[in-house]
Amino acid sequence: MAAVLLSRVGAPTASAAPAASPAFQQDTATYGCVICHADKRRAFQLGAHAERGIRCDNCHGGNPRAFEVRTAHVGRFVGRPTKIGVAQLCASCHSDPDRMRQYGLPAGQLAELRTSRHGRLLFAGNTDVPTCTDCHDAHTILPPEDARSNVYPINIPATCARCHENRPLMAKYGLATGQLAELRSGAHGTALFEHRNFAAPTCIGCHGSHAALPPRVAEIVHVCDRCHAELGRALYGGPHGRPALSGRLPGCLGCHTNHATERVPPDRIAATCTRCHQPESPAAQRGVEIQQRVVQAAEDLRAAGTAIEELVRAGRPVTDERFRYQTALTSFQQIAEVQHSLDLEVLDDLALRVGSISRTIRSTEETAAEQRWEHQLILIPVWFLVLSAVVLVRFKLSELRRQGE
Repeated sequence: MAAVLLSRVGAPTASAAPAASPAFQQDTATYGCVICHADKRRAFQLGAHAERGIRCDNCHGGNPRAFEVRTAHVGRFVGRPTKIGVAQLCASCHSDPDRMRQYGLPAGQLAELRTSRHGRLLFAGNTDVPTCTDCHDAHTILPPEDARSNVYPINIPATCARCHENRPLMAKYGLATGQLAELRSGAHGTALFEHRNFAAPTCIGCHGSHAALPPRVAEIVHVCDRCHAELGRALYGGPHGRPALSGRLPGCLGCHTNHATERVPPDRIAATCTRCHQPESPAAQRGVEIQQRVVQAAEDLRAAGTAIEELVRAGRPVTDERFRYQTALTSFQQIAEVQHSLDLEVLDDLALRVGSISRTIRSTEETAAEQRWEHQLILIPVWFLVLSAVVLVRFKLSELRRQGE
């Protein structure tokens, strides 16, 4: 099908490309394309296609054995394909499951592109939107795991930003800019750019790559719970679940923003609830009660950490205390999940568990502090006796000197 589409726009197909061949070795004595296009040759040799034996004429057509423009650019030669032509040309190989199977690559990118906002505009004749080579480059096509690739995880936001940070271009379609800065400031951006955590979503993690579309309101919770499964289950079990799944609420975006994706601090939970609920309403009061429990648990956890630091400074072993602290931390993290269900009973249980462990750790530190103070009290008479002995010895020495004189 892709080859038929290509023939309609006059672009060459890649049907002549070998299924497997040695690395790209173009000899200037026999391959005329590189006489004029040496820069393209160098760029192409860096990419994955060169390694698979793809050659210039497989994409551009013409006669690669000719050494003059007149005889080289013949037949179905296409020097610069249109944006639609590029998509169809790439699909002539990448839509062939039998050809892609050997490389472990999917074969549905063109179909996905057609479902996206980019693809719909592209195939309607809009040249503002990207085609394959706008994201993957035309000649130096690198695999996603190559750090030089435009679609390496850390590079994806900048690749999308080429268009989506272009204010005049985005203004034509009523779209905002600034998403890249928002992403970098949020929890996802921090994990991706600072901690190199590739499990954190980039633009395509939420919007898709070839089938790029913003999630609809009813789809937001499903997009988020692909990573945040426990939070999703908690949300579904609470009063916000059904309205979010039906699209009556904006799902996770009711409390969090999309690109900045900030965490709601414990002391801002109640204020977050009042974005939708009246301050004196039962729902807002539930938010106050949740905040009280989360704030107390956070303070208990902080106090336990401080107590362990004091024990370390005192030279005490803290293996057991660190183990208890990790148990408390796990319970505290579960609080962050359960609060999405608004279940006060479960929150109480987890908060009490954190508080109990914190008290145990603090009690150990207080006992150690008392023992240190007792030791200091015991040392007072000891030092007094030592000082007295020194004074007495000096007095005796002085008396012996006087007698000797």
